[in-house]
Amino acid sequence: MPIVVNLDVMLAKRKMRLNELSSRVGITVANLSNLKTGKARAVKFSTLDAICRELDCQPGDILEYRPQNPD
Repeated sequence: MPIVVNLDVMLAKRKMRLNELSSRVGITVANLSNLKTGKARAVKFSTLDAICRELDCQPGDILEYRPQNPD
């Protein structure tokens, strides 16, 4: 998929663990883990808002578009 999730990068930059983010935003660790590993099929704007608020970042810091090679 051409959408890459950089949640782990932002967590490392903020020196925060997934458990701490989970408790701050009220989202289960399992759901955040699915998002972090790229297994999530969708993300609510309210979830993205909460994550960005707690990590003090922009949505583009977490989500990145990388086009696939047409080969």
